Amino acid sequence: MDKKNILVLTGSPRRNGNSDRMANAFIQGALSVGHEVVKFETARKEIGGCKACKTCWKKGKPCSFDDGFNELAPLLEAADVLVFSTPLYWFGFPAQIKAAIDKMNAYLVDNCKTPLKIKECLLLVCGGDEGMKIFDGIITTYRQIASYMKWEEKGVLAVPNVSEKGDIEATDALLKAEEYGKSL
Repeated sequence: MDKKNILVLTGSPRRNGNSDRMANAFIQGALSVGHEVVKFETARKEIGGCKACKTCWKKGKPCSFDDGFNELAPLLEAADVLVFSTPLYWFGFPAQIKAAIDKMNAYLVDNCKTPLKIKECLLLVCGGDEGMKIFDGIITTYRQIASYMKWEEKGVLAVPNVSEKGDIEATDALLKAEEYGKSL
């Protein structure tokens, strides 16, 4: 197995919440088989939304504005695999991680200075409501991102009925997340 550089983007503003625990389980699995992993907590950074100003790379960095995305950019550029680990907010990504995703547009512009080398991606998501239908929006968005970026989708782990902090412990999701980490 080739060692991969994995970037795990988390989207939860709740420390040690359910999606954060899934991220940690995934990381444990990936580290156990020799991968390098970096966890970037988007909710702990100030990342403004993309302003569609079309000034990407004009100041020598992906985003012309000085915010937390410029800290994330070198991690994205070093990654072979991108993992999204997030709670479900209104059938999609929370604003904290969505802002980072939107700013990845800088890597699609003609004057991109450092193209991404990401080849694979994975989605770990949990939500408080019942049933799998609640995940249709975020899974569709994730798959469209993967297709658009030409990343190989390595899977989706969607876990319903986990609302309160720690509810994930009563499911098999942490074991599954760890197995995903080992399987890359």
